[in-house]
Amino acid sequence: MSRELTPSQTIGPFYFGTLIKAYRHDLAPSNVAGERIDLVLSLHDADGAAVPDGLFEIWQANSHGRYDHPEDRRNLPLEPGFDGFGRASTYTDGCSHFRTVKPGRVPWPDGGMQAPHINISIFARGILNRLATRLYFDGDPANAEDPVLKMIEPKRRPTLLARRDAKGAWRLPIHLGGPDETVFFDC
Repeated sequence: MSRELTPSQTIGPFYFGTLIKAYRHDLAPSNVAGERIDLVLSLHDADGAAVPDGLFEIWQANSHGRYDHPEDRRNLPLEPGFDGFGRASTYTDGCSHFRTVKPGRVPWPDGGMQAPHINISIFARGILNRLATRLYFDGDPANAEDPVLKMIEPKRRPTLLARRDAKGAWRLPIHLGGPDETVFFDC
């Protein structure tokens, strides 16, 4: 019997029949400190059409800038009931909704601080491996000194900037390809 890795394949019915029903879209109970935010992520194909059967996972630091992770040993508060992880599938309009708190700044391994951001993983049909990107908050003064944003070509940075809508929700359209393709990262 061979013990080699099997090749990747597109996500199939097993995935959508199990994981997609596991919603975790409200990340911040009322006892968690920080600025409450509504987040709307929308998923689009290369032609700009909505992807109605995708899945977003988000992971973030709390409002103090600390991750609920064993490797984050900094002397900053952890929030009971807040692990910073969320998961939601897209609706027929390609959107997923999350309720959370705006994350605090976290250190960059080579020194300096990163701007507040949310890590995003995308899963959808036709994608062999998850796609990884980030959401930054448009207008945040810390964006100018964020080491990750500095590595990205200036004309592509707006693909990572969520903007507030008329109701105050932060919105980020994510394009899988085409002229508005979102910046994706190797993980």
